[in-house]
Amino acid sequence: MAEQDFPVTEFENRTAHAQALMHAQGLDALFFTSEAEVRYFTGFRTLFWQSPTRPWFLIVPSTGKPIAVIPQIGAHLMQATWLEDIRTFPAPHPTDEGISQLTDALSNFTRIGMPMGRESTLRMPLHDFQKLMSLLPKSQFSDCTRLIQRLRQVKSEAEIAILRDICGIASRSFAKAKTLFHEGQTLRDAFQVFKTNLLQEGADDVPYLVGGAGQGGYGDVISPPSDQRLMAGDVLMLDTGATLKGYLCDFDRNFAIGTASDPVRAAHRALVEAVEAAAEIARPGKTCADLFKAMTDRLGQTDGDVGRMGHGLGMQLTETPSITDFDQTPLRENMVLTLEPSINLGDGKMMVHEENIVIRDGAPEWLSTPSPPEIPVI
Repeated sequence: MAEQDFPVTEFENRTAHAQALMHAQGLDALFFTSEAEVRYFTGFRTLFWQSPTRPWFLIVPSTGKPIAVIPQIGAHLMQATWLEDIRTFPAPHPTDEGISQLTDALSNFTRIGMPMGRESTLRMPLHDFQKLMSLLPKSQFSDCTRLIQRLRQVKSEAEIAILRDICGIASRSFAKAKTLFHEGQTLRDAFQVFKTNLLQEGADDVPYLVGGAGQGGYGDVISPPSDQRLMAGDVLMLDTGATLKGYLCDFDRNFAIGTASDPVRAAHRALVEAVEAAAEIARPGKTCADLFKAMTDRLGQTDGDVGRMGHGLGMQLTETPSITDFDQTPLRENMVLTLEPSINLGDGKMMVHEENIVIRDGAPEWLSTPSPPEIPVI
C-alpha cells in the first residue's frame, strides 16, 4: 500500500470545510477534473498526470466522503487513500471515457459547482463535458472558483511543515553556490549540478528550474539552460521549484561571477529591501495590492515587466492570489506567498529576487532563508 503524505484527519478537515462553504452557497456537490483539486481532497499523488490520455474525475458531495470516478489503471493507488466510493472505467476507450459512470454519480445533484474562473482548467475533452451536461438536464453547473481558492489559499500546519522542509532544502543548496558554480561553466552544467544537489539534499524532484546569466543582468527569467559560459561580470540567476511530497518551493538567488558592478550591487540591495518592505506589512487584513505597492514604492518603478510581484504557493508552483496592483485579496493567517519584486536595469536587462513566507498573526514566517542585501560574488 502506498505511503500517505497526511493523516486521514487532514482530508476530513478539508472536506468538512468545503462542505460548510457549499451549504452557504447552496451547492449540492463539487466536480473536479484537475490534478491539484483531486489530490487536495484525496491524497492521490502520482506523476501519471503527465499523461493527457486519460481523464480523472472527483465529486465532493455536500455530505459524506468524496467519490472518485477514475481510469482502471489508478484503482490500486486510489484505494490507498481514505476514499471508499471508487468507480472505475476502462481507458483509453473509443466511445465512453467514464461519462456513463460520471453521469450516474452526478445524477442526484442539482447544483454542481466546478472551477470556471481565473487559473482553472477543464481536464477532459470539451465534447465529453458537453455530452455530460446533456445527460444531466436537471443539473446546473455553476462557478465555484472562489470557493476552492479560498480553501486552498490557507494552508494547514501539516502543509506548512512540508513547505518549510522543501524551502530548507533549496536554501541549503543555494548556500553551496561557491562550490557549485564557477567562471567558464556553461549554464547547462550549472543547472545540472544545482538540480543534482537539490536531490542530494532531499528533494523528491526538481520539475522547475529556470534562470539566466548576462553582463549586468539578464534578459528574462524563464529561459531553459544553454551552452552559454559564465563570464566575469555576469549575473547568474537560478529560480527553483523543487518538490517534497508534492509541495513546491519557489524562490531564486542572484550571484555575481568574479565581480559585481555598482549598478548590480545597488539593484540587488533594492530588491532585497523591497521584499523586506513587503514583509514588514504582510499581516492578516492587508491585501495583495498593499504588498505590491510596498515593493513598487521602494523600487520607484512598476512591475518590472514581469506582470506581478509574487503569488500563492503550495501544491502548484504558482497559486492564487497574485501580488498585483489590482488583486484586493485580503491576507489571512497561514497563507503561503512568494514575494518577487523585479527591477528593470535598461538595455533589455533585469534582475528578480524572490522569497517564500507564511502569513502569521504578527510578523510573517520566512520559509526560505532570507538573502543578504549584498549580492554574493563567486
